[in-house]
Amino acid sequence: MWNGINRRKFPRANYPCKITIRKKDQPDSLSTQTENIGIGGICLMLTKDLGIFAPVEIQLDIMDGQPNIESEGSIVWVVSKKLGRDVAFDTGIEFTNLKREDESRISNVVDNILREST
Repeated sequence: MWNGINRRKFPRANYPCKITIRKKDQPDSLSTQTENIGIGGICLMLTKDLGIFAPVEIQLDIMDGQPNIESEGSIVWVVSKKLGRDVAFDTGIEFTNLKREDESRISNVVDNILREST
């Protein structure tokens, strides 16, 4: 995971949520865990490069006992990484239509994690 300078508008917390992501208008979906999360977006490792600026549909389980968060997003960066014989794609996704109540749920999770880490 990248630990460089954080220039994001919204803070993110390292938090492994369950996520299913699907490129819009494609039948196949990918399931994995997030590396970090914030109200602006998420970072995750994928086994497939979905393409920069690709629109995606997201189902996110932030493990707070409530239903999955469903949102649309846009892939804003992709960095390929060689893992032995395999290649993984470190992928940054920006939420594009996150509901206010879901934004609040994510904000609470991030705030709790950041508070615990200080």
